[in-house]
Amino acid sequence: MMKLTELYACIYAREFPAQALLRLRPELRNHPCVVMEGESPVQSVCSLNARARVSGGTHGMTRVEIETLPNITTLSRSKSEEIAARAALLDTAGTFSPRVEDHSSEIAFTCVVDIAGTEKLFGRADQLGRELFKHIRAIGITASIAVSANVHVSKCLARGMSLRNPVMVVAPEEEGAALATLPLTVLDLPEDQSETFSSWGIHTLGMLAALPEKELIARMGQHGKRLRQLASGQLPHLFQPVEPPFTLEEKMELDSPVEILDSLLFVAGVMLEQLILRATSRVLALASVTISLLLEGNGVHQRTVRPALPTNDRQLWIKLIHLDLEAHPPLAAILALSLSAEPGSISKVQLGLFSPQLPESSRLDVTLARIAKIVGEENVGKAVLLDTHHEQEAFRLERFTVPTSGQAGPVMVQGCSAMRELRPAENVHVTSMEGRLDALLFRQRRYSVVRAYGPWRASGEWWNPNLWGCEQWDVVARADDGPLLCCCLMRDLMRNQWQIVGLYD
Repeated sequence: MMKLTELYACIYAREFPAQALLRLRPELRNHPCVVMEGESPVQSVCSLNARARVSGGTHGMTRVEIETLPNITTLSRSKSEEIAARAALLDTAGTFSPRVEDHSSEIAFTCVVDIAGTEKLFGRADQLGRELFKHIRAIGITASIAVSANVHVSKCLARGMSLRNPVMVVAPEEEGAALATLPLTVLDLPEDQSETFSSWGIHTLGMLAALPEKELIARMGQHGKRLRQLASGQLPHLFQPVEPPFTLEEKMELDSPVEILDSLLFVAGVMLEQLILRATSRVLALASVTISLLLEGNGVHQRTVRPALPTNDRQLWIKLIHLDLEAHPPLAAILALSLSAEPGSISKVQLGLFSPQLPESSRLDVTLARIAKIVGEENVGKAVLLDTHHEQEAFRLERFTVPTSGQAGPVMVQGCSAMRELRPAENVHVTSMEGRLDALLFRQRRYSVVRAYGPWRASGEWWNPNLWGCEQWDVVARADDGPLLCCCLMRDLMRNQWQIVGLYD
């Protein structure tokens, strides 16, 4: 049986704590920034960007030492943002292959993607590497990508690569030559082993691979044999893929409390852009977005926005969130926020050649949000009849939704009259003759009854203080001076009171 060809792409993002913070702060990416870890006053630098390193920043510097350097921005480490950034990177890698192995550490992100057999989808290995780099760059992360037939070779090369050439492909049987010039630091050796190799004058992987195997094993045991195989590109590996769940979530801890809504929406806009990028890569759209605000005093303010149709329109989402937060503002300053979204299928509309163009659903969503801000959310929606015999106010309001199932068959619509319900119902004086309705006095005008249909009797809720028993009539009446009145009459049997509850057009 012929052995299947192995091919792996390693994604390595150095200084990951700093990159995880800066991906949602685009205004700071071109400034020197350091990430501080620990409790004050013993905070130290755990990560920094390239500009901060050029300005003199190094790992382990204290806050006092950083303050002596000019124009360096200090940020506090955020584990939640690192988790969200790591999930975004794993999700991006998963769009190229379902077999992904995570090797991340505290200060760097490392994952290996099994790309064997993907040539027909993404082309050659170098083309896949460049496309993968482009997708990772779109989510705000800079990474090195190395492709090799050996997992350990790809990891070592990715760690030792320069960002000037972020994509590298090693041909089979050339792994040893590609690793030869790399320093031993790419192996993450313990301090005692690093000192041992330094005392021997071993500084590169090529020098390590050239050591005699038996003598190395005699001095360092089987671990020495493993290091020699690793340096020569011959160490085998059992690939163990992970299956991270697909979640659309972004989190951000604010540098200072925010009370102005516009400042919050600027940050939310960057987070929405990341959610939309990840949903688009899977040919999905955002069906709903939930914004959770952490307030001073450990309070939480949470709101969910759900348009009629799933959409990836960033400006629409910002507008809907803005209107919702204006109608339901937080009660304290905001310390952190998170956005989570539910994915949905992208809506498609098939228009006929001569059919009129439909209005955009986004305009309806914004209009409904503005109306709800004025009259209240409970007063906006579509009317749904209640399962009751009560005729008055026997409905509730639900949100407007668009069914996602297939189109229904043709519906035969017959002409019918529309009733405009009167709120509140208007009292009317009714006269009858021999048990039949004869005339009524409505809005200071007398009407003679032409036709009367009814009565339909309804009663119920004997357990309720608002006991009701009613008779309903549909009446056609004509005024003495000519106008016609079509109305719905209701008689309260308990109080012997007549009211007009609706007018038929």
